[in-house]
Parts: sequence; structure tokens; C-alpha cells
Amino acid sequence: MIFVFLPALIILFPYCSDEIPHCSSLRVPKIRTIFGVVGMLKLLAGSYLLLITERECVGSYLGHPIFKISSMKVFPCDQSIKNSSEEQKKMETEFYRLLNVAEKTPGLYFSYNVNITLSAQRLHDLGDESKLLPLWRQADPRFLWNNYMMEVLIDNKLDPYLLPVVQGSFQNFQAAIGKDILNVMLIARRCTRRNGTRMWRRGADSDGYVANFVETEQIVQLNGHTASFVQVRGSIPLLWDQIVDLTYKPKFEIVRLEEASRVVDRHFLDLRKKYGNVVAVDLVNKHGGEGRLCEKFGNTMQHVANNDVRYLHFDFHRICGHVHFERLSILYDQIEDFLIKNRYLLLNEKGEKVEGQLGVVRTNCIDCLDRTNVTQSMIGRKMLEFQLRRLGVFDAEENISTHPNFDESFKVLWANHGDDVSIQYSGTPALKGDFVRYGKRTIQGVLNDGWNALMRYYLNNFRDGTKQDAIDLMQGHYILSVSRSMTPTSQAGGIEAIASFPLALLLILTGFFLATISLGRVRNDLWNLLFSIMWASMSLAIAAFVKANGRVFCNRPRLHQPRR
Repeated sequence: MIFVFLPALIILFPYCSDEIPHCSSLRVPKIRTIFGVVGMLKLLAGSYLLLITERECVGSYLGHPIFKISSMKVFPCDQSIKNSSEEQKKMETEFYRLLNVAEKTPGLYFSYNVNITLSAQRLHDLGDESKLLPLWRQADPRFLWNNYMMEVLIDNKLDPYLLPVVQGSFQNFQAAIGKDILNVMLIARRCTRRNGTRMWRRGADSDGYVANFVETEQIVQLNGHTASFVQVRGSIPLLWDQIVDLTYKPKFEIVRLEEASRVVDRHFLDLRKKYGNVVAVDLVNKHGGEGRLCEKFGNTMQHVANNDVRYLHFDFHRICGHVHFERLSILYDQIEDFLIKNRYLLLNEKGEKVEGQLGVVRTNCIDCLDRTNVTQSMIGRKMLEFQLRRLGVFDAEENISTHPNFDESFKVLWANHGDDVSIQYSGTPALKGDFVRYGKRTIQGVLNDGWNALMRYYLNNFRDGTKQDAIDLMQGHYILSVSRSMTPTSQAGGIEAIASFPLALLLILTGFFLATISLGRVRNDLWNLLFSIMWASMSLAIAAFVKANGRVFCNRPRLHQPRR
């Protein structure tokens, strides 16, 4: 590989094989400007380089530029595939399609100068020796999206080309309050330990790592001062899942109940180690499938709760319904003492720590998206008001709502943050986003929620299986070898060989259409009544068959034999 560094960009001479080929004719090499190397993956027969081909500067983190990856491309590095068997070529093509899916991964951010995997407090607490290390060695592996893909580069001691990438969100705005100019940032860092899509990654694994775990950091900078507040979200830390079967809400299944206490204990032990004291705010319903999860979580937490860990259930839907989100003040009253006691990070104009954050609020609902984001935005608002009073921007009676422009920007900040996290997990923007964005529920917001709910159903059932495979491949949760492969499509037998939801839907709609036409002609010929009954019965039979065999019709992940 031949790389040449220029300021803030990299030029790659696109040839990556071990030997330079001999050419009988003169060829002009194709030269492409790139902005970073994400990493390298080896499939069955060949190796592939992932490169940043387009970027966008979205702001700065503690004085250093932050870039969002606008376009990422996969380039083959050798010609090994040419010498492979037909079966290997076929499987290589299947896996290469997953890399094409990975190219479209949303919400990837990086910086050339600062480690964005660490919060401001953890960056400040780094020792002098650690600060001299390359960025990738300083990084928190939980939030290092390309951790596995950098392994080949690390093994070859290519430190200058190792660029830590985070998946999440970066939002910011600048506002004036009197003579003060404030910079407010909101950063989301998604954990890679149990990464995946909404229905295919639920609950925790046996080590206590949970699905959709996100660290959210809210930062305000003013006159050289920096204040930071961190919250986390994550799935209920039990061994549970939902098997996608075409129903709108698949049943919740709790597995290996005997391991529940150990898994919950491991999860909160890790949280205490990284964040200090923890208050776990559980927003799920008390009834139905959610109720069973809530009961088991609450009962297990009785054995884990102590002076450092506190569990609090708040039935969001029962108390707030679908419009009365101002009733979250009831929840705030219950955790205010924890927030005041555990504080936030504050650095003075010299960069010295005045005080640090000693604990974290861990919020969850079922998806850790919609109810969670509304709740976290409320807590973030309260903490920002604390910080601005401490910095002398607000007096005792002032709050964010008394400054309409600032209030509007703050709402948009959290609404965009919620949409970003939701798109990465569910494929659609967050529900209830109109309240976060405008401070109230709107008719348009309710209609958007309905549409996004339908889109989630479609994506979860018919698109996210392939997306999950791509994620597992990129994160190294699955290692390719000749003896390991996806179940070939051609080997599917029986109903799986012909199952197609679009085909089934077409047959159902056709049946109902013909039944309707036949009913319209009953007056002229009674035989049409028989035909209408026949067509309607056929449609109902197909619909019942699809429901009974829902798992067959879904787009399921096909990778198996996990790496870790």
C-alpha cells in the first residue's frame, strides 16, 4: 500500500496487492482523493479497504474540528478471487454485497486531532503519558466503531493511518444570552459490544452488554469555561428477545431465567466502574409483555440495588399518555436529589477541574428510543439550567424557556439527536419527536409517528436481517473462513425456497379484488356469489398461512457462529 499524507487529507494510490503487476502496455493509474482509512476486512478470498471519500465538518469538540463521513467506499486490495473456485466466488459475491450495505452506515464521525470516543471528563482525566499515545490507543473500545477493521493495520504498525470512528450523533448550536455567547453541543456514542438493529438485537448478552447502549454527552462552553453532563441509555439488561414473525409486536421471550441476576449484576458493575453511582430509570409499561419484563427487571434489581445503584420505575404511558409529557416533572422530582448530589463536570478558564460528575442516569424503555429521548431531553434541560446558573448566565428565576430563541435551538438539538439514534437502530426517525422539537404534540407529529411505526414494521421484517449481517461482519462478530459461510440461498428447501412476502401480499390483494368484482355482479348471476366466497376464502387462507409461517417470510440474518 502506498499512501501520501497532505494537510487534513490523504491521497491513496489505489493499488493494494503484495506485488506490482507487470504490464505490457502503458496505463495511467486512477488517483482518488480520500480523507481517511476506516479499516480493512478480509472475506473468503480477498481483502477490502474501507476509505472515506467524502466528509463534512459539523463543528468542533473541545476546540478540535469534528467531521461526519458523507461517503465511504470499499475497494478490493488483491486479485485472489480470480484463482478461487466457483463456489468461493459465489459466496464472496454474497459477502461483498454486505460490504455495499455497510458503505451506507449512517452517523459516522471522526476527528484527526481529538479522541471523540471519550467524554470531556475522561479526556481531562487522562494521564500525560496516555495523551501522547496515538488516538486509537487512547480510545474507549466500546465506542470505537472500526475497532475490528483496524486490527490488520495495527498488526502492521501503521499507526499514522489509524483513524478512530464513532457511530452516533453530533449536534451543536451557538446562542447569545445578553452579552454571553454560548456554544452547546450534544454527542451520542453508540456501543459496539451488542450492536445491531431493533428487532434483531434485544436485551443483554451473557457478559451484561446490552443492545442500543448509547452514551450521550451534553456540553456547554462559555468564556473559557466548559461544563459537561453525561447520560446513558440501554436495553433492559436481561436475556430476552423478540422473534420477528410478521406480527406488529412479536412476543417478548425471556430466556435462561437462572442467569438473570448474574447478567444484571455484571451490567451494573461495569456501569459503576465507568460512571460511578447509577440511577436506573425504567419507563416500560406495567402490563402486557412489557409488564413481564418490567416485573423481572424490578425483582432482579432488588438484589443489585445498594448505596451506589438505585432502581426507579416510571410508567411513562400510564402517567404521560400520548400528549401530557409535562408530567415528566413527577419523574424529575424523584431523581432531583441524585442529580444534585452527583453533579456534572466543570472546568474553569485554565482547564482545571472545579468539580466532576460522580454518577449517571441510565434510562430505558423497550427500544430505548422514543420515551427515552423525551426523558433524557428533560433531564438535559434541567442540568443545563443548573450549569448556566452556576456560570452566572441565569439568575435564580431564569430558565431556558424564558429565552425563546435559545429554547427553540435546544429543542431542535435534542430532536435531531433522537432522530439520529433512532435511524441507526430502527431505520426511522424517533416517535414523539414533535414534543421534543416543539414542546407539544401536534397533528402532523401524530401522523408522522403512524407512518414511522409502519416503516419500522416493514424494515424490521424485510430489510434489517441483511443489515444485521453487515453489522456483524463489520464489527468482527463473525469471522469468515472456507468452513464458515452463510446458508446458501440455493440450498433453501420447501416453503423457504418460494417464500416471498411481496408475492403473498400480491396474491391476497388480488383475491380480495376479484372477490369485490364478483360481489358487484351477484345481481346478474348468482354464480358470482360463489366466486366471491371462493376468492375471499383464498385470500384469508393465504393471510393465515403467512401469519403462521411469519418467520419464513422475514428477512432473517444468515450469519452464524459468532466470534464473541
